[in-house]
Amino acid sequence: MAHAPGMGLPCPAMDTVLSQMIERVRDAAAHRAPLRIRGGASKDFHGGAPLHGEVLDTRAYTGILSYEPSELVVTVRAGTPLHALEAALAQQHQCLPFEPPHFGPGATVGGMVAAGLSGPARASVGAVRDYVLGVVLVNGRAERLTFGGQVIKNVAGYDVSRLMVGAWGTLGLIAEVSLKVLPVAPAEATLRFGCDQAQALRHLHTWGAQPLPLNASCWVPDAAGAGAAGAGTLYVRLRGAVAAVEAACRTLGGERLDNAAAAAHWAACREQQLPWFAARAQQPGLDVWRLSLPATAPVLALPAGVAPPLIEWHGALRWVQAGREHAAALHAAATQVGGSASLFIAGSAGPASAGGHFDPISAAQRRIHERLAHSFDPAGIFNPGRMAWQR
Repeated sequence: MAHAPGMGLPCPAMDTVLSQMIERVRDAAAHRAPLRIRGGASKDFHGGAPLHGEVLDTRAYTGILSYEPSELVVTVRAGTPLHALEAALAQQHQCLPFEPPHFGPGATVGGMVAAGLSGPARASVGAVRDYVLGVVLVNGRAERLTFGGQVIKNVAGYDVSRLMVGAWGTLGLIAEVSLKVLPVAPAEATLRFGCDQAQALRHLHTWGAQPLPLNASCWVPDAAGAGAAGAGTLYVRLRGAVAAVEAACRTLGGERLDNAAAAAHWAACREQQLPWFAARAQQPGLDVWRLSLPATAPVLALPAGVAPPLIEWHGALRWVQAGREHAAALHAAATQVGGSASLFIAGSAGPASAGGHFDPISAAQRRIHERLAHSFDPAGIFNPGRMAWQR
């Protein structure tokens, strides 16, 4: 077993911390008092929804419980800093291949699972939920429940563990999580191409149908580009065996970037620190919208005055900056090609922020969500208002 930060912490101390959190949940349920589950608060901005309830901070429940590099599995307490887990994996030349964004220095493993957000490599390697093997959960009855395990064969039947991914803490307090990890790829290269949006999508659709080690892609419109036909830059990252990466570089062409410079670009892309995102500060009131689409969707007809999107995931993820008055048009544009739109970062905190964040769900879907939430949290104490169906 590998040594990692937090593994030396005495179990009795951590048992006491967990017991105290369980008592907090029991007391809140008895008084029907909302609890706001929070780790590092690095994703509190998401969706622009007002956050309610007394804070239940998970950061005291920290440490790596077990790590078996040869088995490619790690079990971690939810309050463990995400950077600490990634550092422990890096020592063994392993990683979380879905590249979870931190959005701040305080990001925790529990927050990573609860948010369910993945980085640039998601379209090629899978999402957070694909790597969750098991969780220990405290439900709304203050019961400590264990789902899944540390091996794939234990994840059978109704996969409750993965149900927690992207639930934003509305189904319970995640206490511990077991994750599948992967070795770092032996070779990596990033290629850069100057092209407009339509050309970038054609490239990605063509290359996606070929046996190439595509790992991530990002098309960024030029600051001076106007409309969908505006110029931009396409970045493509290749990962895999040395021979496969080198062969792909020769096949695709483009400008090969220095690995250190490329790593900085992909980190900025993951953390939404590219100049495209930073430019929003110069235009107060703009929202950031997340459009999830089929990868083969064409260039979208965005409302007049809305700048071209930043595109990731080989065309399947498109970030759009727009005023709140364009919300309905963005929903319609995404729906027309079989996708969806959701507000990711609100540009203002006015009353309009309360509506139009997500595509509407059907009555049947709402009933499923509500019954599921009631099963885990009958008193409705966990993170009220966080999910679209709660609003």
